[in-house]
Amino acid sequence: MTAIRLVVVDDHPTFVRAISVLFENDPDVDVVATASDGADAVDVVIAQQPDVVLMDVSMPGMDGIVATAAITEAAPHAAVVVLTMFDDDDKIGDAMRAGARGYVLKGASRDEIRDAIRGAAAGQAVFGTAVAHRLRSLFAPAPPTALRPFPQLTDRELDVLDRVAAGLDNAGTARALFLSEKTVRNYVSMIFTKLGVTSRSEAIVVARQAGLGS
Repeated sequence: MTAIRLVVVDDHPTFVRAISVLFENDPDVDVVATASDGADAVDVVIAQQPDVVLMDVSMPGMDGIVATAAITEAAPHAAVVVLTMFDDDDKIGDAMRAGARGYVLKGASRDEIRDAIRGAAAGQAVFGTAVAHRLRSLFAPAPPTALRPFPQLTDRELDVLDRVAAGLDNAGTARALFLSEKTVRNYVSMIFTKLGVTSRSEAIVVARQAGLGS
């Protein structure tokens, strides 16, 4: 079996080295080049013609999302798998719209990263465990409109409010919905604004009156 040719893109040299070491004795994966920013990544991919690109999102100059779109245009055979610390819905959506074939969070195990690389090389859409949970929640059927409380809230905001009404703090809500605490805080602030409440306890009362938090 021919080894999968891999390019690693990240502006942190230590992380690039860690990924390279991770696969240096792996007969199935060959790290053929690295890049430290999006523009460099596009040039490297065109020159090396890899099978898979592991792409960070936040980098100086051209970021990973723009670079992914450029690579998808210039080298459509190269499967881009985003490997990042950002776990919010917007970043996942932006990456997939740019043409990424997968999305994995940093901190994933070696086996999970390796499976993502192999899956992407085989033409599959690949997602890390935490991202897969998020996607299932994101695309779950919405409640019927007539029974749905607070129509001014998005589905995700309603999910957060439901956990708040159940008594979860931000950390507990983040774990339940596979979000970061910062993302939950932003959602809570937006919910307060849309509901016209000024405190968590007031939001809980309003939510429970609407049947949430059970």
